[in-house]
Amino acid sequence: MHVFLLGGTGFIGRHVLQRLIEGGHEVTGLARSQASAERIEAAGAMPLLGDLRKPTEWVGKLTPVDAVIHAAADFGDDMGEVEAALLDALLPVLGAMPKQPRFVYTGGCWLFGATGEQVATEESPFAPLPAFGWMIDNMQRVLDAPEVEGVVIHPAMVYSSEGGVFSSFMDALRDGRGVDVIGSPEVVWPLVHAADLADLYLRAMEQARPGSAYNGSAIPGMTVGAIISGVADYLGADRPELRTASVDEAAERLGEWARGYAISQRLSGEKARSELGWKPAHHDAASLF
Repeated sequence: MHVFLLGGTGFIGRHVLQRLIEGGHEVTGLARSQASAERIEAAGAMPLLGDLRKPTEWVGKLTPVDAVIHAAADFGDDMGEVEAALLDALLPVLGAMPKQPRFVYTGGCWLFGATGEQVATEESPFAPLPAFGWMIDNMQRVLDAPEVEGVVIHPAMVYSSEGGVFSSFMDALRDGRGVDVIGSPEVVWPLVHAADLADLYLRAMEQARPGSAYNGSAIPGMTVGAIISGVADYLGADRPELRTASVDEAAERLGEWARGYAISQRLSGEKARSELGWKPAHHDAASLF
C-alpha cells in the first residue's frame, strides 16, 4: 500500500514509519523542514515538504494513496482550529482520489477522563479535558466522512527506552535528581510501548473495519510511582525522591493540556487483541521495556 504519514518524525510517528517500511509499504511522509525531510528519506520513505498549520500549501501536491495515518500532534492553544483546518483541506483531496483511502486517525486516552477502578473500553463514554474536547468532533468527522474509510486509535500513555512520557523521569534519574510528579504518585496511567503501538497502527490500516475504534493500551493501568520504580530499575538507578507538583502549576507551566498527567485511569486493549490479533510484547511490569 502507498501510505501518507503525518507526524513521521515525531515520537510516535517515527515508530509507525519504521513499522510501515518493515511491512513492505510505500510511504510518503509530511516534512516541515529540510532536516525532517532528510530523516524521512533516511528511514526509507519519500518526503512531502509542508507545514501542518498550512495545509492548503501542500495538499494539492499529494499523489494518490491507499491510506493515511495521522500521528502528528500540535499542542498549541489553537490545536483544535489547526486540526479542523487540516481536515478541511485534506478530506476533499482524498475524496478525489481513484480509490477511497483508509484514514487512521489518532484520538487519545485522555478523552475518557478519570475512570477510577473501572477499566474503560471503546464503548465507554467520553469525558475529555476541556483542552481536548475539540478532538471528539474531529474524530467523528473522520469516521463519518464519505471521502475515506475512517478508523480511530486511542493510544494510552506512550513510552519507550528513549523516553516518551517517561522522558522527564529518565532525565532526572540519569542526573541523580528528584523526580517531579504531577498530582500524585498514586495516579494510574494506562501504558503502551511505542513499538507495540506502531504495530497496532499497521494492523488497523490493513485489517480494521471502517468506522472502528481501538484502544492502544497494552498495560491497562500502573501507578506513576510504580512506573518510576520500573524506570529506575531499567536504568540501574537508586530509588529517587519524588517531588509532587500541583495540577494547576503544571497547567500554568506547560499548558492546560498538561492536566492530563494527573488523570487516573485504566484502559482496556482487548478489542484490538481479539479483532486485529494485536500482541503487544510489553504487556506488564516485568516486560515494561
